[in-house]
Amino acid sequence: MSAAPRPLVLRGGRLLDLADGTAPATDILLADGTIAALGPPGLAAPDDAEVLDARDRLAIPGLVNAHTHGHGPFGKGLLGDRAILETFLAGIAPTLRERRLEDKYLGGLLNALDMIENGITACFDMFSEFPAPTLAGVTAIGRAYAETGLRAVIAPMMADLTIFQAIPGLLDALPEPQRSEAAALRAAPFETHLAACREILAHWPFDRERVRPGLAPTIPLHCTDPFLLACRDLAHEHDLPIQIHLAETKVQADAASVRYGRSLTAHLDELGLLGRRLSVAHGIWLGTDDIAALARSGTTVVHNPASNARLGSGIAPVVALRRAGVRVALGTDACNTSDHMSLFEVQRLASYLSRLAAPHPDDWLTPSEVIAMATAGGAAALGEEARLGRIAPGYAADIVLLDLGRVRYAPLQAPLTQLVFGENGSAVTDTIIAGRPVYRDGRHTTVDLAALRRKVAEAATRLRPSMDRADAFIRSVEAPIRHFCRGPHPAPRSPPRP
Repeated sequence: MSAAPRPLVLRGGRLLDLADGTAPATDILLADGTIAALGPPGLAAPDDAEVLDARDRLAIPGLVNAHTHGHGPFGKGLLGDRAILETFLAGIAPTLRERRLEDKYLGGLLNALDMIENGITACFDMFSEFPAPTLAGVTAIGRAYAETGLRAVIAPMMADLTIFQAIPGLLDALPEPQRSEAAALRAAPFETHLAACREILAHWPFDRERVRPGLAPTIPLHCTDPFLLACRDLAHEHDLPIQIHLAETKVQADAASVRYGRSLTAHLDELGLLGRRLSVAHGIWLGTDDIAALARSGTTVVHNPASNARLGSGIAPVVALRRAGVRVALGTDACNTSDHMSLFEVQRLASYLSRLAAPHPDDWLTPSEVIAMATAGGAAALGEEARLGRIAPGYAADIVLLDLGRVRYAPLQAPLTQLVFGENGSAVTDTIIAGRPVYRDGRHTTVDLAALRRKVAEAATRLRPSMDRADAFIRSVEAPIRHFCRGPHPAPRSPPRP
């Protein structure tokens, strides 16, 4: 992105108060990429300030998507309607091997534009390449985020064990010849991943105010302990945010008991990974002691209710987490496992699921709690709580405008409740990042969308054979993997090997 734009004043709109749910008429002045001032209509502004007419608009902080995967867009619509996480993971990695740098860039553009259309201004992207991350690949997706204006933490998603090595007994559950095919798969050694990360960090090509590096050892079971310890130390050395999938399925929770003799959370705690630098995605199969450890350490849990439900993984204990003082954020997960990138949909689902998980209404998530998870909570997961997630002087000028002329807001009686329970993202008219409208009056300002769609269609046609091969393998192992996942799960014949 170019230098900061000239001052911009949003006039005539309503500013949503996330605490009390009111939306008073407020003008907002943006300058040098930050929020310079708030005030009643007629707020003083520099003579050269651009004016954005915000009449009949509701202003909210830019949403922060605390968990997504930029490699997901080329898998849109291909996830089976009865897929579980373990069958999905069994076939996804080889499809990534076929992708060119241009594909990684195009996927990043799709991910970014989809989020921007849905009022998301920042994200934590666990971006995967197979068999290991590369500087060129991370640069490709980073370029997509930089060009669209979306803020991002790009964290290479890494593992030195395959799922068939990671889950005790899973390989033995497969029939031949699929067992031999799965046994032949190998992830890169952890030293290869770490060398790649050090190269990426040494040659980071982006302004870290906008696009920052992170680390993402994907799932504890898929990473040997030396690998996890090395990621911990590298994150500390370079002051990096780190994210990991935690206790997403019951299979993972059961496998931890076999592998470690303790829970996944307890194992990460023993290794010294828990802490304010760490965010953990999903956090479904957690015990009381796990929740206490997460609260004590300041670790953020990223709730992904859409993909959790899509894959049948379970309902995260968000009420218990919040009651214990755990920081909670929201994520869409990948668009190939949740089918959308709307954090508005995620907010509503999170709120509704709390009503099923907690029998007493006093424990249900309130609209103000949910939107805080989608703004300030996400900012904390990115390590950006001091400048993202609020509309206040000194904070980054990341603001979303929604059209109050939509029928769903007539009559406008409880703006916060109507937003959290009724909005799906279609009312977003403007998305402003660092003071620059990157989505204006329902149109992207940074990308030729028609040209992008043509390039994406060509790439999807070229990549489809690899997707079909993965689908064929998944279908060939789906029944035995599903049977295995119903348990009980036997001990492995031998320890996992990288």
